[in-house]
Amino acid sequence: MLAFIPAVIIGVAIEKPIKSNLLNVGPVIGAWVVGGLLLLYLAPKIKADRPGLSITHIRPKQALIIGCAQVLAMWPGTSRSLVTILAALAIGMTLAAAVEFSFLLGLMTLGAATLYETATNGSTVIDAYGWLNPLVGLIFAFIFAALAVKWMVTWLQTRSLAIFGWERLAVASVSIGLLIAGTI
Repeated sequence: MLAFIPAVIIGVAIEKPIKSNLLNVGPVIGAWVVGGLLLLYLAPKIKADRPGLSITHIRPKQALIIGCAQVLAMWPGTSRSLVTILAALAIGMTLAAAVEFSFLLGLMTLGAATLYETATNGSTVIDAYGWLNPLVGLIFAFIFAALAVKWMVTWLQTRSLAIFGWERLAVASVSIGLLIAGTI
């Protein structure tokens, strides 16, 4: 719960500047490139079998550090998972614990953001789609996110995070090409 607090405080404070200034192609592509290069640099240093803390052994200060790192993901195009996993690894968690903590923190953060958006703009969504469609979407999103975390933890036991760095750089490259072509 403590890791969630920085996102609430900062998110509410800077919501409008983020939406008005950063939701365009340039900052997003920049975040993809930075994240991709960071992953390629760090991936060889991150070992699945490294010793470290489990979720149950992190202290409040460490949880707060991860929460503060999560605030960086408010920059559009920045991966919330990436910054929270890297922060969790930096405070000494195992890779599996970092992925699990990131999922749990994301569940809380994105759930709260959804509730906030629903409270402020929900009538538009409800008018357009009713209650059932968003509710079914939320349930399926939770189920598939849990399955994805389980898969990711297993997958990372034998593979590197580097593929995700290459993926971010590939998406950035395609986006730059589309930008140059005038498509986006």
